[in-house]
Amino acid sequence: MAVPATASVRDANRYRPATVTGLVDLIDVQVRERPYARALVVTGERVHLSYRGLSALADGVATRLGATGLSRGDAIGLIGANTAEFVVALLGAARAGLMVAPLDPALPLTQLSARVAALGARAVLLGRSAAGAPQPVANGASLPVPTWPLRVDVSRAGTAALTFTPGAAPAPEAMGAASELSVRDALVLFTAGTSERARMVPLTHANVAASVRTLCATYELGPEDATVAVMPFFHGHGLFAALLATLASGGCVLLPERGRFAAGSFWDDMRAVGATWFTAAPAIHEILLDRSEREYPGPQAPPLKFVRSGSAPLNPATQRALERTFGVPLLSAYGMTESSHQAASEPLPGRGALKHGSVGRPTGVEVRVLDRGGRACPVGVEGELWVHGPTVARGYLGDRDETASTFVDGWLRTGDLGVLDEDGYLSLTGRIKNLINRGGEKISPEHVEDILAGCPGVAEAAVFAVPDPVYGQRVGAAVVVRDGESVGTGEILRYCRDRLAAFEVPDRLELVAALPYTAKGALDRKAVQARYAP
Repeated sequence: MAVPATASVRDANRYRPATVTGLVDLIDVQVRERPYARALVVTGERVHLSYRGLSALADGVATRLGATGLSRGDAIGLIGANTAEFVVALLGAARAGLMVAPLDPALPLTQLSARVAALGARAVLLGRSAAGAPQPVANGASLPVPTWPLRVDVSRAGTAALTFTPGAAPAPEAMGAASELSVRDALVLFTAGTSERARMVPLTHANVAASVRTLCATYELGPEDATVAVMPFFHGHGLFAALLATLASGGCVLLPERGRFAAGSFWDDMRAVGATWFTAAPAIHEILLDRSEREYPGPQAPPLKFVRSGSAPLNPATQRALERTFGVPLLSAYGMTESSHQAASEPLPGRGALKHGSVGRPTGVEVRVLDRGGRACPVGVEGELWVHGPTVARGYLGDRDETASTFVDGWLRTGDLGVLDEDGYLSLTGRIKNLINRGGEKISPEHVEDILAGCPGVAEAAVFAVPDPVYGQRVGAAVVVRDGESVGTGEILRYCRDRLAAFEVPDRLELVAALPYTAKGALDRKAVQARYAP
């Protein structure tokens, strides 16, 4: 791919690797060396909060948590949107020696309660919830542990005030998975899924530091960089890539007024903070592309250096269209909660070739492609991806069987299928558990989706298994057509027949208005299956 003329490699002398050991000292260097530099931009008035101000608020939280009776190494939950309260609570709890489990504020009370109980959290900190999302623990609604509201108010002058009055923590109980944690742990992140299936991933301060350092090095982030928080902080994508890496490198994060992504105000936010990059899931990139003709500010756009995509595969056609619109490279990245977010990424221009359709090369970890017998696959041969390195978690809390099958001798079995090329670039081909078995032919829904999305007029597609008495399973597809386009099912199927094996062409194709997505921006395959397969 030809690198856009506006993209350039930053002067290597200006980039300095992040020096952190975990959440506790994440912003210490900035507080010492650049105390009045902006760390966050908050509220609808886009007020600046300095690193010194952020640190003082975090210290206030730590001091008050220390008086509750909680002990170092105890686990607490954190419920909130992408607001100053979330950031202050996270850093303050870390400074108090506590382990933090961010929770999705949109979950119903039953699921929140189940996750808090499964973890064995001793209390829950409450920030502001995203506008429009349920607030199940507001107004005294009960979780199984004390809930302590926290509020941060920032004046136009940048002066911040903390309102936080936690009560006494209850006596610890020998329940939940918190007994498996120690003072070395920083976070517990929940994988995508329902409360019954979501797994708890413990990440140490060393895991966090390794992830942050890798992200900063991969994208050469520094004090001159700024971004807008698009992805939610209760998942690794938003937490590590947008928030923690930016703060560790001395940059600035704008937190949208309502604590979540809003397409209508996105470019105003980007210009307000002088954003140099942003990261998002493909679903959000698709939204920005669809609205770009009427909303992208063109010459008035901020001076972007690159754009990043993660959490799900990005269609190469969309990737190229976005690059033409933004005038900078769009870098695909790959990772998992169990690997502290990123495991591979396309490189910055000048740091390696851009191979769209791939997710780049391993970053900070070793990646192997192994066959079913555990043997290394030759170049270009598909196999399961295994990851090893300092960002890989030690296992799952409270689930020995799944830990034993997923974490093997320090290696993470990702469950993802892929191939490595001769230059070490990784291309994803699907998920093992998603494969459709049509009469013995194994079909990757992700591959079929990629072809469907390349059809002119198609915005996005979801492919799923349809039960069949003869073949076992057939291929079904739900397709969203772009606004203003009139492409029909016959045209889409003809496009597929020219590009897919006969057994891969969807037997059932339905045009739909929208597809369901998870909170982290990935296609919700369970919801797709339930909605369209019967």
